[in-house]
Amino acid sequence: MRGNGRVQDIKAPATLSLAQRINAILIGSSGNLVEWYDFYVYTAFSLYFAKSFFPEGNQTAQLLNTAAIFAVGFLMRPIGAWFFGRMADRHGRRVALTTSVLLMCCGSALIALTPVYATIGVAAPIILLFARMIQGLSLGGEYGTSATYLSEMATSERRGFYSSFQYVTLIGGQLTAMLVLIILQKLVLTPAELEAWGWRIPFAIGAFLAVIAFVMRRDLVETESFKFAKQREGSISALLRHPREVAIVVGLTLGGTLAFYTYTTYMQKFLVNTSGFSKDTATIISASALFIYMLLQPVVGALSDIVGRRPVLIAFGVLGSLCTVPILTTLQTISDPWNAFLLVMAGLAIISCYTAINAVVKAELFPTSVRALGVGLPYAITVAVFGGTAEWMALWLKQLGNEHYFYWYVTGCILVSLCVYATMRDTRTDSAIDRSGSA
Repeated sequence: MRGNGRVQDIKAPATLSLAQRINAILIGSSGNLVEWYDFYVYTAFSLYFAKSFFPEGNQTAQLLNTAAIFAVGFLMRPIGAWFFGRMADRHGRRVALTTSVLLMCCGSALIALTPVYATIGVAAPIILLFARMIQGLSLGGEYGTSATYLSEMATSERRGFYSSFQYVTLIGGQLTAMLVLIILQKLVLTPAELEAWGWRIPFAIGAFLAVIAFVMRRDLVETESFKFAKQREGSISALLRHPREVAIVVGLTLGGTLAFYTYTTYMQKFLVNTSGFSKDTATIISASALFIYMLLQPVVGALSDIVGRRPVLIAFGVLGSLCTVPILTTLQTISDPWNAFLLVMAGLAIISCYTAINAVVKAELFPTSVRALGVGLPYAITVAVFGGTAEWMALWLKQLGNEHYFYWYVTGCILVSLCVYATMRDTRTDSAIDRSGSA
């Protein structure tokens, strides 16, 4: 149906039991973990394989090259968000989720098998770039589709809690990548072996896990919202009928994604390259903080079910604007691992107010017919511009001798998002998922 130029949903009957919903959420989340593990293994192990693909220059220059390819992977995410979002909105969430994880398997396997620069020359970084483009395409589709799937599967009164498991598994994927690194560092291989060939192991593991996730996702239950939707559009033209919602997603994501990638993917390198910690110590600090950060997601998600989404987002905006520069400035000169852990944890605790609920807020903005595309595409474009370039921007400014400019850059982007949080509607009480006749 249509009314006032906007797509309207017919509310689906509740045909699934609570047990079925929880099972679907767990299976969907496990696939999400594998996807993000595969993607984050790259940055977790880049300290070791940078020399294999970019043998010339100092450590910062090598890391800058790997960060540039990391950013290129993000540039593919809008294409993936469009392709898989369209697929999810037209053919079902399950089909899109199954296809995206299979594509991630291909990217990881390719990196695991690629010869080094010394063997095939410039072809090595070119193949690495191609593999990252495949992974970026896959991950671009994963975010919007999984956010939509988890939000639609959850009951309305617990939607913040259940949908927070997207970031539990997202962080879990990154944490798993770091735990694999710690095990290889401490128990299995020497630093020389890790740099020579050991960095291939986690990519091979990721490819294998992606096959398992593919098998599990083939049996996923389709969401009621999709099955009973009157229209299944999933087109750019349909999405553009919701310009305010698209703008909200961009503004909502801007500061949060930049802060997230600063304290997660870049932080390990920051602790080594700026604070002066060893690679092993930096990995342990980051992994310990990420574990607690992961546990915070359901807590914050449940809190949003009580107080609303907007107050939680505003808390992130205010605290992030006030605390980012002091935290990073202090962390720059700190030498005690425990103090470094506490500072990193403080930053991650603040970001929890964004990460735990940003997916459900986006899903609650759009009607079923364009929900996966609406959640994924504007988010992917914003992440490509700001999140994917965070590490590169930080390393570039460090190389220029102006690393502190990056701290203010992060702060400014969070402040922009705060303005969006302060003026948007609270989707907990005004959710397009729950509407009947006015979505």
